[in-house]
Amino acid sequence: MRRLRTLIAAGALSIAGLTSTALASGDAPLPPAQTWAHGGVNSFLSFFKGYDYASVQRGFQIYKEVCSACHSLHLVSYRNLHDIGFNEEEVKAIAASVEITDGPNDQGEMFTRPGLPSDRFKNPFPNKNAAAAANGGKAPPDLSLIVKARAHHEDYIYALLTGYGEAPAGHELSAGSNYNKYFPGNAIAMAQPLYENGVTYTDGTKATLDQQAHDVTSFLAWAAEPKLEERRRVGLMVILFLVFFAGIMYAAKRRLWSEVH
Repeated sequence: MRRLRTLIAAGALSIAGLTSTALASGDAPLPPAQTWAHGGVNSFLSFFKGYDYASVQRGFQIYKEVCSACHSLHLVSYRNLHDIGFNEEEVKAIAASVEITDGPNDQGEMFTRPGLPSDRFKNPFPNKNAAAAANGGKAPPDLSLIVKARAHHEDYIYALLTGYGEAPAGHELSAGSNYNKYFPGNAIAMAQPLYENGVTYTDGTKATLDQQAHDVTSFLAWAAEPKLEERRRVGLMVILFLVFFAGIMYAAKRRLWSEVH
């Protein structure tokens, strides 16, 4: 059921992303290609590549400290953090650091409790209307599948996060908009989220703007495709099996028809 919801959400986000790209064709330059340890979530030729989990963990820190104030991640559970290297106690502590609305209880009332590893990441807003009201009338998008849903995938997310700047002379922005070189139309409602040394990494890595953008994009790529490495391993095994099986079938055909020829 979760897979079905994921596929439906991916399809909807992909359509929205393609539509916005088509409508704004030519308004923004192509994002520069970046190097990703996993080769990109939609790369079919990176069988032997996997996530840089140190980078993914740093990206989670950025999501938690910066992005989670506005953006949900509703297809990911706290227990999924085991997969990027957090141990049981760390996952429990991360989950317990948020208050989850649950219920109803025996009296029919909703209540709050500390989060559990089985909970989905907490939504920063109780509903879409509240999210829209707090953000100028438009709810911030969920980030669970954002890397898959946008053309150029990781490269676009990285470019967007590093593409803020002063608007060129003669380029007028509407109230509440910010100039971004890589956003279609160049006017984005989201204020610049990342700055030099905007976070203090727990592993001591220098928090340059480029480093932060790379790390949070790696985390969002993992969130969109947490089983990427497993899928690639299975795909490689299937291909090797088919090659081996084709060899056996060819040898059998040669032997079967040898007398005829």
